[in-house]
Amino acid sequence: MSAEQQIEAAHSAFTASRDVTPHVRASWLEAIAAACEAHADELVALAQAETHLADNRLGGELRRTVFQLRLYIAEILAGENLDATIDHVDVAWGMGPRPDIRRVNIPLGVVGVFGASNFPFAFSVLGGDTASALAAGCAVVHKIHEGHEELGRRTGEVAIEALRTAGAPEHLLSTVTGRDAAEALVDHPLTRAVGFTGSTRGGRALLDRIAARDRPIPFYGELGSINPVFATERAWALRGDEILTAYAQSFTMGMGQFCTKPGLLFAPTNRDQVVRVMGIHVAQGQRTPLLTARLRAGFDSVLDEMCATEGIEVVLAGDFAESPAPTVLLTTAEVIRANPAILEREMFGPATLVIRYKPGEDLAALATLLDGQLTASVQAQAEEDIDPLLAVLREKSGRVLWNEWPTGVTVSYAQHHGGPYPATTAERTTSVGPAAIARFMRPVAYQGFPSVQLPPSLQDENPWQISRRVDGHWQRQDSGTESTS
Repeated sequence: MSAEQQIEAAHSAFTASRDVTPHVRASWLEAIAAACEAHADELVALAQAETHLADNRLGGELRRTVFQLRLYIAEILAGENLDATIDHVDVAWGMGPRPDIRRVNIPLGVVGVFGASNFPFAFSVLGGDTASALAAGCAVVHKIHEGHEELGRRTGEVAIEALRTAGAPEHLLSTVTGRDAAEALVDHPLTRAVGFTGSTRGGRALLDRIAARDRPIPFYGELGSINPVFATERAWALRGDEILTAYAQSFTMGMGQFCTKPGLLFAPTNRDQVVRVMGIHVAQGQRTPLLTARLRAGFDSVLDEMCATEGIEVVLAGDFAESPAPTVLLTTAEVIRANPAILEREMFGPATLVIRYKPGEDLAALATLLDGQLTASVQAQAEEDIDPLLAVLREKSGRVLWNEWPTGVTVSYAQHHGGPYPATTAERTTSVGPAAIARFMRPVAYQGFPSVQLPPSLQDENPWQISRRVDGHWQRQDSGTESTS
């Protein structure tokens, strides 16, 4: 079956399933989650063979994927994704008589998802984009990443068989490979949204291609982030060595191949301290090959460019071994102010840049030189006034951390994995957590309809027993019991 035919089949599956009850849709996601658990050993072994990642890391990532599916199930059953809102007729409404008007979110249709290289489970065939699109009620055509193609195919087979056994329509989920299929997925008129996790260059190419469609569609792309860390003078005086040690552990985690890897450290440090403290961890850290040859080539190219940049010093030199040693670069705030483009160069791998600033330096002014980021972190003391810095960082990033490290993105209700461009193409949205479901839905309002003609989510009797906002007051469903707030 061609990619075009798969997209058409996915659209048929969508039309057959878009109005099923929350319990039916939840049962489909549960079938996928249970199948992942049943095939965990097989899938982890395939992932390890293709990615060089450790079994414990991959096992944890697969458990995260299953947890996310089940968290979305709870959202579906409660109806939170629908945001059902009912305003009854009110002749005394403040701006004049109000008609009966009711709004609910509906799924978009076929969603194209592009998997990532660095998370073979969490951001791939059954990752956040696929899970949230299925939870929304969409059909998904997933373009498998070539970095773990065999795993992608097998993961797709496991999930598709689970959906079939659970009674879902054929082609609610399908997979494709190759450039031609990727282009068809972006161009086909039945594709209603695209999710992507990858490089800035690749994401920008997709963004431009989607914008050129006769009918533009939403593009939810995660493109790149350098995730700066700012250490204040007070925090450095109290625990500078501790901060350097933890920073070294964070930027080398997973060989520096996390989208939230801290790539910049602004600190009142010096060369000797960086070499003494970070050198210990760099020498002792576990090394593995990078995920793909293409990723390695890109890392080597950017690192060479950074090393050759005037004002940047190599203080801990890596190497060009198959499993490369980490590289630590050092520069000054003066150099950054003269050449702020340095801050835009993402070294996706085991390398980082430390930026030494002088006492009294305006950290907020330095932060204004940054592009959009997924995260920004501060190492500071509770008694300090750093409001100007925090005001800049919240404008520049999607998640701001206090005395913590950005590597590790938990799946939770309040999580926001997004940020201003170029971190993402849609800064108001997240690709992690239940809020991600809303990306693949749109609101529709019904005015003046009799209850019997409305979708179940908006009928007065509330047959689905979901949470709704009625005349301005939330009626929440908790363990099957309605509560009003």
